[in-house]
Amino acid sequence: MVSDPFKYFMNQTPNQSEQNPTDSALSTQHSALPSRTQHSSLPSAIQFRNVALKINQKDLVSGLNFDVIRGETLVLLGRSGSGKTTTLKLINRLLEPTGGEILVESKTTSEWDPIELRRDIGYVIQDTGLFPHFTVERNIAVVPRLKGWPEDKTNERVRELLNLVGLNPDVFAKRYPRELSGGQRQRVGVARALAADPPIVLMDEPFGALDPLTRAGLQREFADLSRRLGKTIVFVTHDIREAYTLASRIGLFKDGHLVELATPDEFAASTDPEAKAFNDSIKS
Repeated sequence: MVSDPFKYFMNQTPNQSEQNPTDSALSTQHSALPSRTQHSSLPSAIQFRNVALKINQKDLVSGLNFDVIRGETLVLLGRSGSGKTTTLKLINRLLEPTGGEILVESKTTSEWDPIELRRDIGYVIQDTGLFPHFTVERNIAVVPRLKGWPEDKTNERVRELLNLVGLNPDVFAKRYPRELSGGQRQRVGVARALAADPPIVLMDEPFGALDPLTRAGLQREFADLSRRLGKTIVFVTHDIREAYTLASRIGLFKDGHLVELATPDEFAASTDPEAKAFNDSIKS
């Protein structure tokens, strides 16, 4: 997690250290998604090529070989400590691989300037990372202003995004994070991640700290929003229900390895023991 959001935007990297999935409704919702084979022929926004990360002689992830398809929502699912958040942070160089390479828009992350990379990738975390002394509009405007956008364009974008995430700009733009509910702060966090219109958005359990009703509502709204925007989204969660609600595909992690990568329909029918354990957890 990013303890100081200003460090993230200014490139001072932090220290390294629930319905039944087999229901017919699920099948109907995902029936038009490409199969595992069809995905292999689609253009990739992110590529992992035999990626590994070892810290203090411990393998955090290893042997990662997969693509994130342009425009999809790939949900990285797994238990705590399975490697999903580590994998997310490798994409925007919050962590650096010790083996293999990651390509973002056909260029290895080592070739990207880290400031440029992070400002061109939206990033949302569980506690939003909003600047408490900035108003809502100033929080959303951080990256456009760092990128030198004209003030009128930035202000217009702020209002557009507040409307997009369901917050009336006339009501919320001048408020401070402390004056918002948890769900409202998460909406502002999503708006900030989208502010400079990045092609890729990374989301690390953004709804995990919310109450169940607020979380479910935001999941539904975000699923609709992601379909309309067409962004490439990598979303980390340990919640199988959330994965089924949001995912184009689900990537399942266990002990630092990607053990399954499948569409929701394929995942529901998976014979992998870890996938079956997650699916069994929501059967009643």
